[in-house]
Amino acid sequence: MSTQPTDVIVVGAGFGGLYTIYLLRERGFNVKGFEEAPEIGGCWYWNAYPGARVDSDVPIYEYSKEELWKDWNWTEKFPGRQELRKYFEYVDGKLDVKRHIQFNSRVVDAEFDPSTDRWAVRTQDGNITYSRFMVFCTGFAAKPYIPSIKGLENFKGIWHHTARWPQEGVELKGKRVAVIGTGASGVQVIQECATEVAKLTVFQRTPNLALPMRQRKITEEFQSEQKSTYPEKYRRIKTTFAGFLYHTIPKNGADVSTEERTAAFEELWDEGGFRPWLGNYVDLFTSRITNEHFYDFWRDKVRQRISDPVKQELLAPTKPPHPFGTKRPCLEQEYFEMYNRSNVELVSLKENPIVEITEKAVRTSDGVEHEVDIIVVATGFDAVTGSLARINIKGTDCRSIEEKWAPGLKTYMGMTTANYPNMFFLYGPHGPTAFCNGPTCCEIQSEWIVNCITYLRDNNITRIEPSREAEEEWSNNVDKIFSGQLFSEAKSWYTGANIPGKKVQSLNFTGGLPAYVERISTVAKKGYEGFILSGKRTEFTA
Repeated sequence: MSTQPTDVIVVGAGFGGLYTIYLLRERGFNVKGFEEAPEIGGCWYWNAYPGARVDSDVPIYEYSKEELWKDWNWTEKFPGRQELRKYFEYVDGKLDVKRHIQFNSRVVDAEFDPSTDRWAVRTQDGNITYSRFMVFCTGFAAKPYIPSIKGLENFKGIWHHTARWPQEGVELKGKRVAVIGTGASGVQVIQECATEVAKLTVFQRTPNLALPMRQRKITEEFQSEQKSTYPEKYRRIKTTFAGFLYHTIPKNGADVSTEERTAAFEELWDEGGFRPWLGNYVDLFTSRITNEHFYDFWRDKVRQRISDPVKQELLAPTKPPHPFGTKRPCLEQEYFEMYNRSNVELVSLKENPIVEITEKAVRTSDGVEHEVDIIVVATGFDAVTGSLARINIKGTDCRSIEEKWAPGLKTYMGMTTANYPNMFFLYGPHGPTAFCNGPTCCEIQSEWIVNCITYLRDNNITRIEPSREAEEEWSNNVDKIFSGQLFSEAKSWYTGANIPGKKVQSLNFTGGLPAYVERISTVAKKGYEGFILSGKRTEFTA
């Protein structure tokens, strides 16, 4: 079966997908969206696990378009999943984008036809749609990672990965619960359920260097007073390192006195959120001295909240398990206090790894069988590249994108890749993705992509693809910036090191949002420098 051709296909209906569809429609394009879930929201449809909430504060984690914020008010500084779902429905009420999206439709194949300069896109039901351009808005966390654990399939209780938690929820009260993993979802589940379960057993590989969320309720009156400042705030976030309201401290922490440094750390700590991570001294990610100073500060703050010396060492070790901030820190609310409860057990997987899951227990290498009713698999994702690599995308050389990237990731500007003409992606590989506020990153890249597609249409150009030289230059620059920082010292999804067999390298542009925006803007101003353009007419008019 096949459908009529369209101008642009957009895959994904989260922040990036909805905004891209809206912009394309406003420019007069015939656009069709595909979404695997039955509703809009992207990860906020799938994030149905207990305690799921965003780690970017209001009003940063929303669209900057005035039409979408002037009449919308949040109830918390860091909104939870249900409120985010309501926000997406509100957005659709304003932008009317759902009607362009086919839901319950997972894209499984996409192949470019050089003879027509079009993509053929097949969904899991066999339907094929043809389009001139493809925009993948699949995000960086669409492919859950479940490690190979012996016996998991034999477990007679309930188990789910947090990214595929049942929409109706799972009753945890009074149950014996195991949580495997202490990343973002693990931390949120642990602090949400510890007070209501009969027994909670946490299996930790690496301690989470979590930061205080500083959650609070916010009123409509407060937001109404603040909204006059929103336009300036949305302009400012595009000038900061990570798309938040604060800049890094314009000093090297290694060069200031102990008293000045400690005072700055205390201020960052009191502010909470990601400010101690992304608003710290400018050399936090490059100077081991500054990094270790902040780790020591963090460790001492956290240890004050943990009563058991053994758990202190497991959760906040004397020596850092990795440089601070080189693995994404989570935001927590009384997370560390949960380990003071008598019903919470902490198991170090480095000391006693899981060897098998039986019908009713998790068995570790010391021979202990931890009997449980429910297993929460909070083991993260094949992040950044996995969202695209799980789709069989074939370009002009008939190779899948998974095959192309297996020896090493290569892109141009974190939005395109050579041999895949007329294809764009956002909030993914080699963008500022993991180090940028999500909606901000999506808006910047979506606007660039839609401007590019508009330019091609207006100049009667039917095909665009990056040159291999431009791709090589961009990829080398990403690696060069990364190599001068401390990130490579952590086994992290930032580098793909959490996935067995995956090449370890920088999957993100770590040079900061302003540098990224300047580079992609320059490329556009120079008539899409680094791209090969072809079609009925290829001369530039600007």
